[in-house]
Amino acid sequence: MTAPVLALTPGDPVGIGPEITAAVLHEHSGDPSIHGIAVADASVMRRAVEVLGLDAEVRAVDSWDVAHPGEGVIDVFDIGVLGDEQLEWGVVDARAGRAAVKSIEIATTAAMNQQVAGIVTGPINKEAIWKAGAKHLGHTEMLGELTGVTKQDTMFVVERSHVPGHHMHVFFATRHMSLRKALDAITLETQADSIRRAHRALEVYGIENPRLATAAINPHGGENGAFGDEEIEILRPAVEQVNADGLQVAGPIPADSVFHQGLMGRYDGILSQYHDQGHIAAKTFDFDGTISVTVGLPILRTSVDHGTAFDIAGQAKADPGTMRSAFRAAVGYAPFVDGIRAEYLPR
Repeated sequence: MTAPVLALTPGDPVGIGPEITAAVLHEHSGDPSIHGIAVADASVMRRAVEVLGLDAEVRAVDSWDVAHPGEGVIDVFDIGVLGDEQLEWGVVDARAGRAAVKSIEIATTAAMNQQVAGIVTGPINKEAIWKAGAKHLGHTEMLGELTGVTKQDTMFVVERSHVPGHHMHVFFATRHMSLRKALDAITLETQADSIRRAHRALEVYGIENPRLATAAINPHGGENGAFGDEEIEILRPAVEQVNADGLQVAGPIPADSVFHQGLMGRYDGILSQYHDQGHIAAKTFDFDGTISVTVGLPILRTSVDHGTAFDIAGQAKADPGTMRSAFRAAVGYAPFVDGIRAEYLPR
């Protein structure tokens, strides 16, 4: 696929999603090797173009198989939810939630049917989608149900690095739970499973013979048990177990060193043990260049990793940097979509 077609869901239509989506699609409209199509009401994208003051035409399409629009033209697959209705910027609204959900459903179906190479998702407002009747906690759960997948992992990709052409990938052994509960959730069994899934994800997403490291939990990696024994009882035995099965995984390495080593090119991936351990490292180094990939879906999905920013929506203040990075990452991963589908399609 020389010109991968990517479906971009702006997320909540009264958040910053439409603005950052319009900005990125406009930036890349002159590149015939990339074809992004927004999935939204055409009126939402036209309003975003107006807010940004772009010299751009919004072209409504009803098919994924359309010619590249050319410079200055933004394609939008019109979802027909809001029509010409103009909702107030930055206000939780069930109608906005309905549009956000419909956009995700349409884009995901297109990816499952192999009509697009992948989806790039903007930020949704959970309260809005719940008001619209959605039962899901968020994007991840919704995508899981739409694709028939129950187990998913987050892979952060840090666009910049100290080594040209090298990206650091960060995985998470635990995510949305308190730190106290996260530590209890890390066992020898779950750690070994997390390592195997992260290592396989690196292979599926195009890295041959990936170099993976695990982060320690305690200061100085526990200092031989003086500062904690998780490294001795759980983390190191898990690494030894997977290496005995033929993997080549390093660790546990003290967390104050391992992310720097990743950025220096020593490792392709790092398994973070809890949410903030990996988030702080990646976002402090490159907030706008850190994007999220949902691993485990039989489709390619990259995403911004920030919220709807209702406080600045509709004011042309939003930085499109993370959406730009998510879009570029999806273009880079597009050649691997067949392998992603083969690996993760439910059997």
